[in-house]
Amino acid sequence: MPMENAELTTEQVLSRDIPWETYMATKLITGTDFQLLRRYDKKAESYKAQLLDDDGRGYVRVFVTILHDVFKEETVEYVLALIDEMLTANPKRARLFHDNSLEDEDTYEPFLRLLWKGNWFIQEKSCKILSLIVSARPKVQNGVDANGDASGSKKKLTTIEDVLTGLVDWLCAQLKKPTHPTRGIPATINCLATLLKEPVIRSSFVRADGVKLLVPLITPASTQQSIQLLYETCLCVWLLSYYEPAIEYLATSRALPRLIEVVKGSTKEKVVRVVILTLRNLLSKGSFSILMVDLGVLQIVQSLKAQAWSDEDLLDALNQLEEGLKDNIKKLSSFDKYKQEVLLGHLDWSPMHKDPIFWRENINSFEENDFQILRVLITILDTSSDPRTLAVACYDLSQFIQCHSAGRIIVNDLKAKERVMKLLNHENAEVTKNALLCIQRLFLGAKYASFLQV
Repeated sequence: MPMENAELTTEQVLSRDIPWETYMATKLITGTDFQLLRRYDKKAESYKAQLLDDDGRGYVRVFVTILHDVFKEETVEYVLALIDEMLTANPKRARLFHDNSLEDEDTYEPFLRLLWKGNWFIQEKSCKILSLIVSARPKVQNGVDANGDASGSKKKLTTIEDVLTGLVDWLCAQLKKPTHPTRGIPATINCLATLLKEPVIRSSFVRADGVKLLVPLITPASTQQSIQLLYETCLCVWLLSYYEPAIEYLATSRALPRLIEVVKGSTKEKVVRVVILTLRNLLSKGSFSILMVDLGVLQIVQSLKAQAWSDEDLLDALNQLEEGLKDNIKKLSSFDKYKQEVLLGHLDWSPMHKDPIFWRENINSFEENDFQILRVLITILDTSSDPRTLAVACYDLSQFIQCHSAGRIIVNDLKAKERVMKLLNHENAEVTKNALLCIQRLFLGAKYASFLQV
């Protein structure tokens, strides 16, 4: 993509002199348009604000007409800068683009087209302006979405569906391969933080597989620019945490561990606030509560509560998260805790491993999902290099053999014997001791091995 004019600022562009008379002479703008432009261009901000209060619709019509009919890059940049200046001063002016008097104007089309065809300055301004216009639209207007294909219109207009698809596609393309090396990602995230407030945008973004593109950006930050990017990225994740299909994506990614790393290392209140609000939303969803318990979120929350925060929403969210995590710890069955420990691949001598009641009450739970937990336990023998984890895994296999009526047959069928045998020569005495116990129970069976103790 072309990089010319990538470093232009709005102020630099607005310092140009545009030959509006020439455009009027060539009939690209009307005499009325020319009068409006001459009255507005190069004037003080307070005077422009008064003109927009008096006839904002007229100015929007002129700006959109020029973007439709004029293709000279310098002029396109200038008009985009005028609109950006107008909306930055008062974002509510975006509603002017949806005024009934403009229902025959295709107000979306030029910005959508310029997203893909302009240089970086044009793309960035088009994205920002389009995001504000989309967010400001009336949700239903005469039975159709604003600027949709209304029955009274004489020409085919760009529908909101066209706009959402094109805008989300462009935003995802920027996250994958930004047009501008340093400003592409921040500009994209900034627009998403505005757009994802709407359920329809969340749906489009999830369908476009955009959630996984956000996750790598959840990373601790140090500079002012990177902190702002991190904040807006976490804001996007928070907005997505209200949408079930997005939550499913977040659950299968590394979003949660990354959010926890951010909140542990951040001193910026607004970053901590948005992460804690996200965790509060996710707490009741799927397996997030178990993961939060295992990742030590309760201890982090209690540490954060001891700090001096001024934000009431943050303090409330910390209290709610603490209460919710404590409740979940009480509700978690011992097998849920065991299962999570095995799935994380890090085993330790927590009390349940040597608790006869745990094995007696939960032995049938090992049969769930075609002995999934047992299979993972056996895989750990191949994949782990941690002696404590290997020792506990061998012990748990021996307990399964001991307590399950068909334990010896099942473990043999899952080819565990060869893996345990290899560990008999392990350099760690704790590993060899428990590997030997497992082999003895495997060969002797439950009936004859019940006397074997660790």
